[in-house]
Amino acid sequence: MTIKNQVQLITYPDSLGGDLKTLHQIMTTHFSDIFKGGVHLLPPFPSSGDRGFAPLTYLEIDPSFGTWDDIREIGEKFDVLVDLMVNHISRQSPYFQDFLARGRDSEYADLFLPLDKIWADGMPVQEDIDKMFLRRPLPYSAYRIGGEAGEEVKVWTTFGKTDPSEQIDLDVHSPLTMRLLRSFFENFKRMNVKIVRLDAVGYVIKKLGTSCFFVEPDIYAFLDEIKELADSLEIELLPEVHAHYSTQYKLAEHGCWIYDFILPYRVLETLVKRSNGELYRYLKDRPSKQFTMLDCHDGIPVKPDLDDLVDTAEARKLVDLCVDRGANLSLILSDEHKSADGFDVHQIRCTYYSALNGDDDAYMAARAIQFFVPGIPQVYYVGLLAGENDAERVALTGEGREINRHNYTAEEIEQALEKPVVQRLLKLIRFRNEYGAFDGQFDVVESRADEVRLRWSKGELSCELSIDLNDFQTVIRYVDDKGETMTYQV
Repeated sequence: MTIKNQVQLITYPDSLGGDLKTLHQIMTTHFSDIFKGGVHLLPPFPSSGDRGFAPLTYLEIDPSFGTWDDIREIGEKFDVLVDLMVNHISRQSPYFQDFLARGRDSEYADLFLPLDKIWADGMPVQEDIDKMFLRRPLPYSAYRIGGEAGEEVKVWTTFGKTDPSEQIDLDVHSPLTMRLLRSFFENFKRMNVKIVRLDAVGYVIKKLGTSCFFVEPDIYAFLDEIKELADSLEIELLPEVHAHYSTQYKLAEHGCWIYDFILPYRVLETLVKRSNGELYRYLKDRPSKQFTMLDCHDGIPVKPDLDDLVDTAEARKLVDLCVDRGANLSLILSDEHKSADGFDVHQIRCTYYSALNGDDDAYMAARAIQFFVPGIPQVYYVGLLAGENDAERVALTGEGREINRHNYTAEEIEQALEKPVVQRLLKLIRFRNEYGAFDGQFDVVESRADEVRLRWSKGELSCELSIDLNDFQTVIRYVDDKGETMTYQV
């Protein structure tokens, strides 16, 4: 298939109305001409943690969300994108539960990574661990396998807030794992899924002496094998990798779609500093085969995505401003992967609207830049409704990321749609979806430092975005199908 160069929605299955059936109704009623690019459904599978990112299986849908039939129906009108956590699966999955019960005699034992697959004697070496890019204090958890009288085994667990972790890493070198992944992909094909995001794919290779993150060249062999499988089923892949920008560029050179995790920070910086300098420098050499976003279910990426692209003293000022506006932070754990001056911010967690202090004009300027930058634009559901930081949800759950994960009732959606800024955003999305020059020639137009000018042209069609960074007034001038020049105040 060909990914449509139109705007996509990102949402949890229960965040717009409570379940998949209601989501389908809401999309059909309110957004049928808005999300022509499709919908990224954050994990709708049965899960034991991390809001869907600790899946038990991909063969079923969590009954509280609905059924595969609901997703098939959504897929008849909107291209569906789902996540596949290729790095791990839930501790509560039937596969790991069988391993716990039957130990090394389990038919699923080879899916997992007991430490004797990593270190010959199964004893972890701190010197090796010190080199790793850690997402928890230690990259393994201890479990008792083979029943009460069985042995205690340490198993690799990259992620997880509990000890032992709910997210058990898969051994991608095992033929058994690859057969399991194939069964998941074949089911996606049957259920009308068009795009699969490979979540946490950067962590799949474990190799001593490395960071165990995006290990080259091994990672490419894995990606090629998955791509061959996806191609055979006419499914597009989107690897999700938070890493130094050069890593993303290598993925692009390898022919992969990538995420533009640099753009959200650059746009925010442009609007806060009222200067186009860093944005313009970035736009001159970025790969164009990207998915763009400003906000998502995690946060605004900082480290390692922008390492060597930002001055950490300046980054600290921007981070502090967001914190003043209600944000909380995700931090880097490994000392080796912090900046030399100790800067350790992994992501700024807040809604993008709140990061811009609830300024409608600034927010529309931000979206206009996103939509004019080459790539497939994704709009997160909270951003769609110009949502503000949900501090209550953070306090209730103790999870900082919940600040930008508000669940909207149907009534709240109706109320949000009345907001002028939301109506302005819907109009801008329609323009991005329907104007015919966005698959033509892109140019960054030289301009004063306090304005942004971006242009698309194709044949007789052209449109130019102009933003005054002093007051965030945003204008699009475009040639209509009659050849007349029109002005659109965003």
